[in-house]
Amino acid sequence: MKLDPFCAEQGGSGEPCAPSFLEILCDRGFRWLTFAAGGIVISLGLYIIFEIGSAAVPAMKDNGLGFFVSTTWDVARNEFGILAEIWGTLYSSLLALLLGGFFGVSIAIFFTQGYLNHRVAQVFRSIIQLLAAIPSVVYGLWGIYVVIPALRPVASWLNEHFGFIPFFGTKLSGPGLAPAVIVLAIMILPTVAAISQDAFKQIPYKVKEAAYGMGTTRREAIMLVMLPTAANGIMGALVLGFGRALGETMALAMLIGNANQISLSLFSPAKTLASLLASNFPEAGAVEVSALMYAAVALLIITVGVNALGAFIMSRSKRQEAI
Repeated sequence: MKLDPFCAEQGGSGEPCAPSFLEILCDRGFRWLTFAAGGIVISLGLYIIFEIGSAAVPAMKDNGLGFFVSTTWDVARNEFGILAEIWGTLYSSLLALLLGGFFGVSIAIFFTQGYLNHRVAQVFRSIIQLLAAIPSVVYGLWGIYVVIPALRPVASWLNEHFGFIPFFGTKLSGPGLAPAVIVLAIMILPTVAAISQDAFKQIPYKVKEAAYGMGTTRREAIMLVMLPTAANGIMGALVLGFGRALGETMALAMLIGNANQISLSLFSPAKTLASLLASNFPEAGAVEVSALMYAAVALLIITVGVNALGAFIMSRSKRQEAI
């Protein structure tokens, strides 16, 4: 119902005017259109899950739950396991999230808390957003020809002087975990920075004024007031960035080394579930395709679990704030 002061039926009195038949039809049509669009998206997701699961059934029967605790991937003997790939996926994604999350939130603070002129901040903001438009393959090539050569002397020095620490226990002879993590952190940086900026912008200006009115410095206002207030939005940004890191394929396939091993060393080669799928699918036979689909199911479970955990943490934080 809308207010129309010139409604003929109400004598122009400004009383609520009954919606016309056309308005009711448009409202119901729009409602059903949105329901249909949502149903199509949900159906498409369920169809994709069904197709992947159906193709993975033979491997599930042959390998069972041992598929998740074995590190063997031997096509000749039809022995498959993805423990090393699960480790590489989670380890590389967590490291990239720590690096990209720190810089992403820092950039959001720098752009929204008055450190830059508005026009200058808009220019830098556009540059950061353009990082999301660079293809994954280009990131991979840049990592091979720029990041790895620049990182190799640093890795050798760290291994020589601090090799007793597990994180520096090997040398960087070529593709490895560290260059993959650096490139992956840059790839998730625009997502984290953009959503974190929105979280800071949604904070009412009176909150900042109240903080300054209590005598806080800019740093204290940001650390003690702005960051806790924007925590839910920042958490959402980190969850989305982590999901982006989990599913990255081509850049990691080019940079991580594709070695089926578990290691804490930042300079040793590793393997992720996404790189396993990208590397093995072109030449896979029927048995290996089923195993790869099983690995895709595992990656899907990890991704859904991460997003569900993030949603739970965010909803719990909102409930605590409401209390």
